[in-house]
Amino acid sequence: MGRVMNALADLWGYLGHSENWGGEHGILQHTRAHLWISLVAIAISTALAVPPAVWLAHRHRWPLLSAAIVNIGRAVPSFAIIVAVFPLSIRYGFGLGFWPTCVALAALGIPPIYTNAYTGVAHAAPEIVEAARGIGMTDVQVLTKVELPSALPLILTGVRVSAVQIVATATLGAVVGYECLGTPIVQGLVRGDAGRGQLLGGALLVIVVALAVDAALGMLVPRAAPWNERVR
Repeated sequence: MGRVMNALADLWGYLGHSENWGGEHGILQHTRAHLWISLVAIAISTALAVPPAVWLAHRHRWPLLSAAIVNIGRAVPSFAIIVAVFPLSIRYGFGLGFWPTCVALAALGIPPIYTNAYTGVAHAAPEIVEAARGIGMTDVQVLTKVELPSALPLILTGVRVSAVQIVATATLGAVVGYECLGTPIVQGLVRGDAGRGQLLGGALLVIVVALAVDAALGMLVPRAAPWNERVR
């Protein structure tokens, strides 16, 4: 019980002091940087995953092969990708931590988005698709007006899952010099007992941000596809 109370006291000692929140290296700046790199990674993941998944699902091609290739991203550790991209980023002048971390996060986010997009389009109600073709809709119209609207909630769910994973994993950026919410965690580990408040505070903030992102996207899914609610 005493250790828990000491840990809570250290946590409050870090989060309860206003000087830790402001400034170039404060919590607010770290939070903004954390959200920014997460947003960029989510956008890249979505741009890379959705178009091929939608096209292949619409054509009903390579369901197992394409999913297996994309899922390689789940098997490769994010930190290994950062280590691989880091020297290339320095060599070609892209800086230290942002792009190596962003590439790793984008690779992490692709599989759930791709899988959900493919599943959503491929499993659009066949009777509705056939009815759309029966009234003379072109192939593109069937995709854009029938299959995509039907798949949109599942696609957004994939984005939601990826976003939470990316926000949680973006802490790795601190290891390669990108200041984010992983920075107080790394600094706390280096300082040992003296940095316990930083360590706990950084971890708590990452949890809070991840839950906030999940809740925000969770509210977006039904609003983005209100026709599903009307159908129910």
